[in-house]
Amino acid sequence: MKYTITNLFFYLLLMSTSQTLFAQDAFANENITSAGIERRQYQTTSIGDEDISLDGIPNEIAWQKVDWASSFVQHEPDNGGKPAQQTSFKILQNNKYLYLAYRAFDTSPDSIVERLSRRDEFPGDWIEINIDSYHDLRTAFSFTFSVSGVKGDEFVTDDGGNWDDNWNPIWEGISHIDSLGWTAELRIPFSQFRYGNQTDPVWGFQVMRRVFRKEERSTWQPVPRNANGWVSQFGELHGLTNLPKNKQIELAPYILAQTEHFEKEPGNPFLDGSKNKLAVGLDGKLGITRDMILDFTINPDFGQVEADPGSIRLDGYEVFFNEQRPFFVENNNLFNYQVAGSAAGGEYDQDLLFYSRRIGGEPHGYPSLNAGEFADVPGNTSILGATKFSGKTKNGLSIGILESITDPIKATIANGESRRKEIVEPLSNYFVGRFVKDFDHGNTILGAILTSVNRKPGVAELNRSAYSGGIDFQRSWKNKWYQLKFDAIMSHVEGSKESILATQTGFVHLLQRSDAGHLGVDPSLTSLTGTGGTLKIGKYGGAGNKDGGVVHFETGVTWRSPHLELNDAGFLGAADQINHFAWASYALEQPFSIFRNARLNYNHWGRWDFGGRFIYLQFNTNAHFWFKNNWMIGGGFDINPLEISNNALRGATALRKPPGYGYNVNIQSDSRKKVTMNFNIFNGGGYHKEVTFFSVSGGVEYQPIDALSFSIAPGYGHFMRKQDQFVANVNIGNQVRSIVSNVNQQDFSISTRINCYFTPHLSLQYYGQPFIFRALYKNFGYVTKPLDIKYDDRFHTFSPQEITLSNGTAQVDENNDGQIDYTFSTPDFNYIQFRSNLVVRWEYVAGSELFLVWSQGIEPDAFGDLNTPIVHSLFENVFDSHPHNIFLLKFSYRFLN
Repeated sequence: MKYTITNLFFYLLLMSTSQTLFAQDAFANENITSAGIERRQYQTTSIGDEDISLDGIPNEIAWQKVDWASSFVQHEPDNGGKPAQQTSFKILQNNKYLYLAYRAFDTSPDSIVERLSRRDEFPGDWIEINIDSYHDLRTAFSFTFSVSGVKGDEFVTDDGGNWDDNWNPIWEGISHIDSLGWTAELRIPFSQFRYGNQTDPVWGFQVMRRVFRKEERSTWQPVPRNANGWVSQFGELHGLTNLPKNKQIELAPYILAQTEHFEKEPGNPFLDGSKNKLAVGLDGKLGITRDMILDFTINPDFGQVEADPGSIRLDGYEVFFNEQRPFFVENNNLFNYQVAGSAAGGEYDQDLLFYSRRIGGEPHGYPSLNAGEFADVPGNTSILGATKFSGKTKNGLSIGILESITDPIKATIANGESRRKEIVEPLSNYFVGRFVKDFDHGNTILGAILTSVNRKPGVAELNRSAYSGGIDFQRSWKNKWYQLKFDAIMSHVEGSKESILATQTGFVHLLQRSDAGHLGVDPSLTSLTGTGGTLKIGKYGGAGNKDGGVVHFETGVTWRSPHLELNDAGFLGAADQINHFAWASYALEQPFSIFRNARLNYNHWGRWDFGGRFIYLQFNTNAHFWFKNNWMIGGGFDINPLEISNNALRGATALRKPPGYGYNVNIQSDSRKKVTMNFNIFNGGGYHKEVTFFSVSGGVEYQPIDALSFSIAPGYGHFMRKQDQFVANVNIGNQVRSIVSNVNQQDFSISTRINCYFTPHLSLQYYGQPFIFRALYKNFGYVTKPLDIKYDDRFHTFSPQEITLSNGTAQVDENNDGQIDYTFSTPDFNYIQFRSNLVVRWEYVAGSELFLVWSQGIEPDAFGDLNTPIVHSLFENVFDSHPHNIFLLKFSYRFLN
């Protein structure tokens, strides 16, 4: 930690100096938004110690102290047009709360849609207020209240570029339907906002209404669809006085009881049929200042979180899973340092300096077992505790600091009556520091990030310490339509010779490639340093032409040096890359003919390695249409004329892949209906069928009543490679043979969901997914001329005299002299998995919850079931296997100041 803390100290010193030199009035009131629209104002007042009793009907005398605001305009589909139904609101304050009253006029009250859902799913008709309490024109707190009483809340950053719906403040609301439409009253504690000490504060705010049956949204402050930004376009709230200065304090202790039941394995003392667990923990929030808050968790448990979907890749890349654990996803926008983030999209966009799934993940090590031994290895690393300090100062400096400690994990090995311990994950400390400074009303942004991972010795293949850092710059001009963005990153890892050698030769780097003169492996190294970055420029807004069309574009370059390593704290798919990307779009934002809107896109990508070799080229065009009947259809076409993979042969040499094409079509029905459907197809392959791929997926959702919905989403994929699927690298004399083969790959899954809502605070939800993935290999051979233009000349396929297959092993006699030259395993497999969660959630008091969870997992031993039809194999094995059941009860209570 010494290295990281030192850097943080100097960085804070630098930022404080920059504030003195460059500080500007980022909170100056402007009467005109950057989109050229007059900025509306609302005047509120204080009712002192007086309180308002919420009943959903704003008829208390206190409401007469302020005026109704109305004159809403359509935001979509007809931007700037007259809304079908008008809306009014009032805002009041007392010494503790901000109060809001809504009047949503509706000429057909019986048509108001009262769909129920869990929090943050935004069902049916609703009204939303976004409040920029920092008044920095970039950050806001969003509160959405539906006519059915469902709450939604989001923390908005990057001028509307990121909406974090995992932020769950404490607030109240009640709605009421009458002959004029519907009304609502809201009470939001000031403790849930963040703001500085201002004498006469001015807050930015926006109110939006959704009329579900028309899929229409209207806003109080007009915002053109071509405006680049959201928070910067808000109106203003004036008249706030004597805002409370007490700091937010929330404590939420929990108690958890869990029991597991699984199939007993004879002779294995760790699989005796059941396990039980009782745990306690504490979550909390402490307001350090009015604009800075400390979140912490001690001994957290995330048993109520939905299981990850099934996914397997044969190309060697790590599967990226989204974070779902509440502590790590809340306010994650500040820590989400995406290295590229291109509009064109690409796998490089997954590269992150901080990937929170590294904390508390599966242990990296596994014990070495002797014959007759059994091991008990925890599935996840235990998090002892984590803290997160975040906020934004009145000078526009955003600060985010996260630190977590994970417990050392030891596997227990049993041999008869004897027991021994072996470390599979050492004690580890994770640290992230993020700083972002706004200048010139958010038109200029400077930022920096530092990460560190420090581990105690114990697992030889793990780096002892890993550091990464980055700086980023963004400049916007001409109403924020145009932007220039730049970031530069650096990594430094330290460890034993063994761990650094493993890093050099691992899939991400493969520095041992014999055909790459710019690379090389040094077994004596105990550290590795790399760099990366992105430079891009684009037009993201603008005035429309005569038909309302707007042209957007972005182009740039992103690079990862051969020695860049982020996977201790972050996520990195591949190093040794320089990627160019370009995107152009023509968007018709206003309704025309039979369309609500339409968009045409063009993309292309090119890639070089650091040796200067051009290794990838792809072109794409796609179009998307949203019809006035709320159906949507889209599709695209890709051409991939060049691909040379530096990692397909896992470090032997580069390999030329066949050029190819692909197309996709997607259709989605009207989401307002009781029955909705979607359909997606993706098809393509090599020009001469060296590769073929086909996938189809879809879904049907049925909502018979507002409080109940069912959905089913099947998906099937089929992928075939003629000869270039990697199998193994083997040694023959002083040479390395890259064994390849034909592969026939299939996968199938069905995701099922049932959602039942008894009240906005009491719900029952079910999720289940059976998943199968099968890969069959044949026609084994080896690579001869990896870069040859002719596909068949790149490989030698073994003749029947050269190879013998038996019991999952191939024996090769290349020269037919009767002597086995080498062997390798044939990797045919059939993987089956079933995961499900049944969760009852009751928020019995605001912020306090009771969870009842039933999780079920099944992974049958079906690797050898290779000939049964894939769907038959899936269900036959799943329902004939003993499940692993987990029953969990979690009770938490939140104490508020």
